[in-house]
Amino acid sequence: MDQLAYVLKRLFSRRIVLVAAAVLVAVTALAVFFPMFSGVDPNAISVMERLKAPSSEHWAGTDELGRDLSMRIVYGSRYSIMIGIATAFFSVIAGTALGLLAGFFKKLDAPIMRVIDAMMSFPDILLGISLVSILGASLWNVVLALAIVYTPRVARVVRASTLVIRELLFVDAARALGVSTPRILYAHILPNLMSPVLVQLTFIFAYAILAEAGLSFLGVGVPPEIPTWGTMIASSLQYADRAFWTIVFPGIAIILTALSLQIVGDGVRDLLDPKLRKSA
Repeated sequence: MDQLAYVLKRLFSRRIVLVAAAVLVAVTALAVFFPMFSGVDPNAISVMERLKAPSSEHWAGTDELGRDLSMRIVYGSRYSIMIGIATAFFSVIAGTALGLLAGFFKKLDAPIMRVIDAMMSFPDILLGISLVSILGASLWNVVLALAIVYTPRVARVVRASTLVIRELLFVDAARALGVSTPRILYAHILPNLMSPVLVQLTFIFAYAILAEAGLSFLGVGVPPEIPTWGTMIASSLQYADRAFWTIVFPGIAIILTALSLQIVGDGVRDLLDPKLRKSA
């Protein structure tokens, strides 16, 4: 318990990290609990109230179909956060596996890294558009496409760390004792990769939310009937000149969430950095 308190104190020693974490907790709590207790249907259409400005009745105004925008933003956060979590999870799993193989087995290093380098030569958004166009526009196809896009980032970081760890004395000692290669990878190398992988996970979470919004804005992402923050902005673009709030409020939600994730990721990186830990 004391160790956990010490870690939290170190992590939140910078006030901006504490504020960012509070924003993430608030967004997650709203996404999970607010729709359960609210009586407002996020898909309820009211043509007579279309494009109404923010008021006490509709805090963020209404969209082109008269739907309550604040409720749709909260409801849509479930999908945006789910896409971010799923993308980060799958890309970390695949990237860690590829990075371990490339970093530990010299014969696999060159072929795996040439594929990784080829994938990273394309801009993320262009590669994402190409993959979604091939797979088809659906929520899980967007997750799959984004996971493929961000897997090389994780693989390069894991490979670099594995190249260092495999030469350390405790790995040589395990080999000398006859420990099998799978056990060395699982019990000796993988635990030492958790720090960089955890940092990459927080960053990819933020990147995925931004990328989903970009793909939906371009019309190649999640189908319009699924209320993510990106699809809200895309569907309201033609009304931006007379109902700016239909774009501003979903955009603020994207910016706040992605920025908070980046700040928390920076805090986790500083906490897990051995040099910073030693100097502290």
